Amino acid sequence: MALAGLLLALVCIVLAQWWHGGSLSVLLDGPALLIVLGGSLGAVWLQTPWFQFCAALHALRTVLVPPRWPFHDQCARLLRWSHEARQSGFLALEGRLHSDTIDGFTRQGLQWLVDGTEPAMMEQLLDNELARIEEQKELEAGVFEAMGGYSPTIGIIGAVLGLIQAMSHLDDPARLGSGIAVAFVATLYGVGLANLLLLPLANRLRALYRLELRYRELTAIGLLAIARGEGSLSVSRQLNQFQGGRH
Repeated sequence: MALAGLLLALVCIVLAQWWHGGSLSVLLDGPALLIVLGGSLGAVWLQTPWFQFCAALHALRTVLVPPRWPFHDQCARLLRWSHEARQSGFLALEGRLHSDTIDGFTRQGLQWLVDGTEPAMMEQLLDNELARIEEQKELEAGVFEAMGGYSPTIGIIGAVLGLIQAMSHLDDPARLGSGIAVAFVATLYGVGLANLLLLPLANRLRALYRLELRYRELTAIGLLAIARGEGSLSVSRQLNQFQGGRH
């Protein structure tokens, strides 16, 4: 859907330009694109630490290949662990730490469980880890949101530069008209880049991150219920609240 949405938007814009009788070549301008892309990147680099910018670029793959969060399987796994812990104690779960089917957050929580961490302390540790993950994910999405905020303004700067160039040809109406048309292409690039790519990209990342955080919350609730020694029925009731978020 991500690629289809972007393609649909671009095709509609190009089709409308052609339908109205405009030249498609007018929409192509290398200097305008350089100003908008370079200016937006430069502004974001100025405000963003390098490691955070690299993390945001790394997160782009989740847009095209979203991770699958097995809510149902995780619920079943936590229920099994609850039964095993009540039957044989927390140390019986130590062998589960080496499973390839659990993610890092689950493994860390399970390690605290096996180590005999008090439920109150474990709840605080899990909350801190969830807050850290949420903050990191928001910062990654914020990089693209910031670029989307800067690019329209950078586009206006490009348009002003283009108009300055066009005004130097006041004695040639033909070149003046084409120069003004090209100048506004920078504004088109800035607004289009923000509203067709960067801001939707930031919002899509946030939607994917909300699903991930819901999966983490499910895991945290299940692990805490096991730490408190709650029965399987109680654990099941708490986990069933998250079944609607299955992906």
